[in-house]
Amino acid sequence: MTSGTEGVVAVARQPCSPRRSLAPTLSRLGARTVRASAIPLALTFVTLVVFSPALLNGFVEWDDQVNLTENLDYRGLGTAQFRYFFTTVLMGHYIPLTWLTFGLDYVLWGMNPTGYHLSSLILYAASAAVLYVVALHLLAKSTALAGATLRLGAIAATLFFALHPLRAESVAWATERRDVLSGLFFLLTILTYLRMADATGTRRRWLLAGAVGCYVLALASKASVMVLPAVLILLDVYPLRRLGARPREWVRAVWVEKIPFVILGIAGAAVTYYAQNANMFITPLERYPLNARLGMVFHSLWFYVGKTLVPQGLSPLYELPPKVNPLHWRFLLPAIAVIAVTAVLVVVRRRWPAGLTVWGYYAIGLGPVIGIIHSGHQLTHDRYSYLPGLGLALLFGGIVGTVARGAAAGTIRKSVARAAALVAVAWLAGLSVLTFYQVQVWRDTDTLWRFALEAEPDCSICHGNLGVYLGNKGYTALARQHFELTLKLRPDQAKAHHHLGYIFVATGDFPRAVEAYKTYLKRYPNDPDGLSNIGAALLNLHRTGDALVYLERAVRVKPSHVHANTNLGFAISELGRPAEAIEHFRRAVRLKPEMPQPWAGLVKVNLDLGRRDAARTAFGILGMLEPRLAASIGPALLTTW
Repeated sequence: MTSGTEGVVAVARQPCSPRRSLAPTLSRLGARTVRASAIPLALTFVTLVVFSPALLNGFVEWDDQVNLTENLDYRGLGTAQFRYFFTTVLMGHYIPLTWLTFGLDYVLWGMNPTGYHLSSLILYAASAAVLYVVALHLLAKSTALAGATLRLGAIAATLFFALHPLRAESVAWATERRDVLSGLFFLLTILTYLRMADATGTRRRWLLAGAVGCYVLALASKASVMVLPAVLILLDVYPLRRLGARPREWVRAVWVEKIPFVILGIAGAAVTYYAQNANMFITPLERYPLNARLGMVFHSLWFYVGKTLVPQGLSPLYELPPKVNPLHWRFLLPAIAVIAVTAVLVVVRRRWPAGLTVWGYYAIGLGPVIGIIHSGHQLTHDRYSYLPGLGLALLFGGIVGTVARGAAAGTIRKSVARAAALVAVAWLAGLSVLTFYQVQVWRDTDTLWRFALEAEPDCSICHGNLGVYLGNKGYTALARQHFELTLKLRPDQAKAHHHLGYIFVATGDFPRAVEAYKTYLKRYPNDPDGLSNIGAALLNLHRTGDALVYLERAVRVKPSHVHANTNLGFAISELGRPAEAIEHFRRAVRLKPEMPQPWAGLVKVNLDLGRRDAARTAFGILGMLEPRLAASIGPALLTTW
C-alpha cells in the first residue's frame, strides 16, 4: 500500500516539472515580444519629437488658401461634403480619402491649423512604424542579416527615411496631407504583399485581397502611387525571386495576381491626367519639347540622390527655367552621372543585385513626377522624394546591418566598425537637427517665402508669392518691388501684372492699374478675376461703358463670381438701369452674404426704385457688416427718406 501510494504520488508529480520550466519560457517569450513591439513604438516617438515644431505651424498661402482656408466645400462629413470629396479635382488632384481626412479635421478642430498638422504628424509617425516592419522583411530576404543585426539595419533604414529633412515639406505643409496618407497605405500594401508571398491557401488569398484594398486607399489619397504594380514586379524579381527559375505555372500565377494592381494603376494614371488637364496644369510640348524633357529627367534622377546625401539648400520651390538645354552643364553633368551609375550597377548586378534593384525602384518611384509628363512651375520639389526615398533608406539600413554583422563575426575590425557606427549616428543626428529646423520653414507665409528666396534668390514665383502676401498686409511699396523683380527675372510671368494692377488700385493709381490688367488679360483673356478687377478700376475712372464690357464677360465666364456680379451691378446702376442691377446684387448676396459691398449696392438701387423698406433692410444689414461704409452713405439715405 505504501509503495503503491508512493507510486501514485510520484506519477502525480510528474507533470509539475514541465510547468515549472514553462513559466520562465513564457516569460522570456513575453519579454521578447515586448522588446520587439517597443522598437516601432520608439521609432514613432522619435519621429513625433523631431517633427513636433510642425504643431506650431499655421496655414500658408501656397495652396492652403485654395484647399483649406478659403474652401467651404470640404468642411464637415455630411452628404454634400462626401459628394464633394468624390467629385472634385481641385488643384489637379483626385484625392477623395485625403479630403475625407480634411473633413474629419474640420469636425474635430474647426479651422485651427494645429489640429490639421497633428493629424498629418500622427499619420507620418505611423508610417515610420510600418516602414520598420517592411524593412525587416526586405532586409531579411536580400541580405544575410538576422537577429540583432537585422533589427539594427531596419532601425537605421527607418530613421534615415523618417528623420530626413526632405520629408519636412510633406509633413509640415497642411496641403501635403496626401503624401503622408498615400505613403502609409503604400507601405501597408507592400507589407501585406510581402506576407502574401510567404503564405499559402486561404490565407494567401485573403492577404492578396488586403493588399489590393490597401492599394485602393493609397490611390484615393494621392495618385503618385500608381507606380506600385511596377514596384511589385521588381520585388518579385529581387529579393523575392518569384520570377526566376520557377515552374511555368508558378510564374503564371505571379503574373495573374498583378492584374488587379495593374488595372488600378492605369485607372489612377488616367484620372490623374484628367484632373491635371482639367485644371490646365499640363505643360505643353511646344514650350518644353522632348529634348528638354530628357534633360529634366536626368536632372531629377540625380537631384534627389544629391539632396539625400547632402540635404543643403532645400527650398519650397526649385523653379523651372524658361528654357531647358540638355547640353547645358546643369543638365549634362547629371545625365553623365546617371548613365555611369546605371552602367556600373548593371555590370555588378550578379554580385550585388540589391544595388540595381534600389536604383530601379528609385527611378520607378520618380516616374510620375520626373518630367516626362510635366505640370506646374517646378523643375523639382522636395516632396517628390517621398516614395523614391524609401529605397535609398533601405540601402542605408542594409549597409549599417552588414557592417554590424561583420564586426560581430570578426571580418571587420572593431575600430573600423566603431568609426562607421559613429559616422552613422552623427549623420542621423545631423539629419534630425536639420529636419527640426526645416519643419519651421512652414511656420507662416512670410517665413516660407523669405526662406525660399534665401535658398533660390532668382526664383521669380517666390518673389511674386511674397509680394502677394505683403500686398495683402498693406505693404504696397514692398510688394511692388517684388512684383517688379519678378518681371525682371521672368518677363513672361503675366500674373505679376495682375498683382501690380492690384497694388495700383490699392494706391489709387487707376490708370496704371488698367494698363497692368490689360497686359495680364492678353495672356489670360478669360480670367474672371482680371476681368472683374479691370472693370472696377475703370469704374473708378468713371469709364462705365468700358467697364461694362469687361464685367459682362467676367460674369459670362464665371456666373458665380461675387466681385464681378457686384461690380457689374454698380456699372449697370450708373447707366440708369437699377431694375437690372438689382439682380446682380442679389446674386452676389446669395453667393457671399457676409460681403458688405453688394448690400451697399442694394441700398442704392432700392432707393432709385423707390423701395424704401427694402433699402432700410439692406442698410441695417450693411450697418452690422461694415459700420463705416454704412455711415458714409447714411446722411444721403436719411435725406432721401
